[in-house]
Amino acid sequence: MSTSQDKQDFSFESDEALHKQEQEARRIATRENAKHVLRESGLAEMLQSINKNLLKGRGHFEEYDNLILFRWGTHSTRRHMWMEVRGSSILFRLHPHRVCAHSAPICDGEYHTLTAPMWADREFLKAELKKYYDRPVAETSAD
Repeated sequence: MSTSQDKQDFSFESDEALHKQEQEARRIATRENAKHVLRESGLAEMLQSINKNLLKGRGHFEEYDNLILFRWGTHSTRRHMWMEVRGSSILFRLHPHRVCAHSAPICDGEYHTLTAPMWADREFLKAELKKYYDRPVAETSAD
C-alpha cells in the first residue's frame, strides 16, 4: 500500500533527476558552443601554434566547459592566458586594471571582450593574442 509520503518522495526524486538532466544539458550546450566559437574564430589553432612553435610544446591547456587556461613556464616564471567564451564573444581575463580607452576590444577593467565581428577579423585576433602572449598574467608563487 502506497502512502502520500511515498508519493512525495518519488515526486521529489523525479524533480531532482529532471533538474540534474537540465543542468547537464545546459553544460553540454555551453561546452559545444565554446568549441564552435574557438574553432570558427581560429583561436584554438592559434593557441596550438603558439605552444608548438614558440614554447616548443612546453605549455599545457586546462579545458573547462567554456574556459581555456593556457599555462607555461617553470615554478618561478609561471605564466598563463585565461580565455572564456560567453555566447559568441571571447573574453581574455587580465590583471585588474583601469578601463582601457580603446573601444576594441571592449574592456571592463578585468576582461577584454572580442565580439564575433571582432574575432572574425583573423589579423585583429592574432594581434590581440600576441599582446596577451607578450604580456601574460604572472602567477604568484605558492611558496
